[in-house]
Amino acid sequence: MPALHFLLALLSVACAIIPLLGLVTALWWLDRHEREPVWVLGLTFLWGAFGATLISLLLNSGASLALAAAFGAELAGRWTPVVVAPLVEEPAKALILPLIWMSRHFDNTVDGFVYGAATGLGFAMTENLLYFWQVASLASYDPMQGLMAWGQTVLMRTCYSAVLHASASAVLGAGLGFSRFRGTPVRLLVIPSGLLVAMAMHAAFNGLVTMGGAGIGPSWTWNLNLVLMPLEALGVFLVFQVALLAERRSISRELRQEAERGTLPLAHVPILVSPLRRSGRAWCPPMVDRTAYVRTSITLGLRLRQARMRPQEAFHDEDVDRLRLELRSLLRRA
Repeated sequence: MPALHFLLALLSVACAIIPLLGLVTALWWLDRHEREPVWVLGLTFLWGAFGATLISLLLNSGASLALAAAFGAELAGRWTPVVVAPLVEEPAKALILPLIWMSRHFDNTVDGFVYGAATGLGFAMTENLLYFWQVASLASYDPMQGLMAWGQTVLMRTCYSAVLHASASAVLGAGLGFSRFRGTPVRLLVIPSGLLVAMAMHAAFNGLVTMGGAGIGPSWTWNLNLVLMPLEALGVFLVFQVALLAERRSISRELRQEAERGTLPLAHVPILVSPLRRSGRAWCPPMVDRTAYVRTSITLGLRLRQARMRPQEAFHDEDVDRLRLELRSLLRRA
């Protein structure tokens, strides 16, 4: 039935794009202290959607052909998703992160979570679309079975596979963010550990799916995956919340010291670090650009922390001096 196939193909595009763009937007909103530039976040998402998927497709296909030639197609079909895919896809998704890591848009663990999840969701969007299209073709042969299979695929890949890709990449991104302003020993420990954890999460998910779906393991492995993966994602989200809390405390501590220097009023500090309280207007002097004041204050708090952690990088001190002048200029209008 060509009409049904065509309709499912169109719905596949919507189901692949809209939910994952919604998740990226939600992550951007949750980064409530200093939200990332939309264009940088967009590039990260697009890298996952196109660059990482192309690299992964080529390497996965090449490795699968090599395994099939050496050990047979059946073994290659089992081991490619469990072993090859995590080894290929996690580094491919993460290739853009070091570029942002070296820029001034990558400040800490929170930023790592956001950028990592964004590239993972971009990857999942394209991967989901390919799977949705593939299953939609079944409707041409058996409309009822094809429609049911398509619905199940959309549900499982949106709620599970996409969340897995986001969570695994977020772990590596968080490791990069945590080590951003720390020394080489920390980087050598944390960054490879983040990559290993991301690959292990990916391998465990694919392994349980393969065991349960191919009949080479107990049937309960499939149901275990339905519980284990959401728990992993919840754990990643909770650590993200802890990182947000640590970011807030760090900014508050730095701005309190700045208030003692006379850069800004001490009474403004608890308001500036509270997204809810700073959204009001009564606390800010009427002649002060509230949006610019909040943005400059939060950025100053972050740069002060970074200057303390990496005093050998003089550009942080230059940023601090510039931001102090901007704050004083804004407050003089009050």
